[in-house]
Amino acid sequence: MAEIWKHQSFTPPLTTTGKAALLPTPPWYYSAWALNVGFSYDATRASTFVPEGLGRVTGNGCVHFVYWQATATSDDLLDPTMSQFRETSFMLEVEQPDGEIYNYCPAMWVNQDASLVRGILQGLPKKTGNTWLTQSFPIAHPAASPLAAGTKIGGVLSARDRVVFEAQAVLTGEKSEALGYTARPTIGAIGMPDMRNPGSLPVPRFTRADTRDFVYSEWHEADAALTVHPHPYEEVDSLGELAVTRSNVGYFGFTLHGVIDV
Repeated sequence: MAEIWKHQSFTPPLTTTGKAALLPTPPWYYSAWALNVGFSYDATRASTFVPEGLGRVTGNGCVHFVYWQATATSDDLLDPTMSQFRETSFMLEVEQPDGEIYNYCPAMWVNQDASLVRGILQGLPKKTGNTWLTQSFPIAHPAASPLAAGTKIGGVLSARDRVVFEAQAVLTGEKSEALGYTARPTIGAIGMPDMRNPGSLPVPRFTRADTRDFVYSEWHEADAALTVHPHPYEEVDSLGELAVTRSNVGYFGFTLHGVIDV
């Protein structure tokens, strides 16, 4: 039956027009405003999160608080309920045998269904969560949080009405370099359970995003503090203390064409 049903949907709902589909086919275009907080931690605690054999855990990572705008066709941008979303991602660095350093993403939270599905298709373990982030506007005004020394930027993530991460950053006035997934590729784990055999756990397949056409603004260095709160349904606090190493804010964009096997 499936072979003769000519639907036009990349994702469900599957219809002959494809209009109701949650997502169109890639490429997908992204732009973002972000607060990035790099940290170090006890790498021996990472075995819960990072698959054995993927590489050496370096003991470094990054939390990203991000306001996103995404589109597949420019018409999407006419409807911000479709194109905008807020997200926090949690990245851990892994060094592969050839010396290449990647990010591995054990946790990510987003407030919009289309972004959640986009992430799961890439092997990013997105769940629903609520991210708030101080925005910077290009005007000289106390409420605009200009990109200048002394400006304060905050980020908060809550999941199931409980705070997971809080970050407070003060811009130094110095320029910075990319951190986390703005600096290097990210590995995801694609694996969904098969409900025809619910007694078997999914077997993950490791991929990295096929991202191209990166565009960056200047990165603005910040002094930051990061707090991780215990949570009954999240596990990031099991890594112990996360000591901030670097932080910055800025704008970036890229195009996603799909994923590539690792």
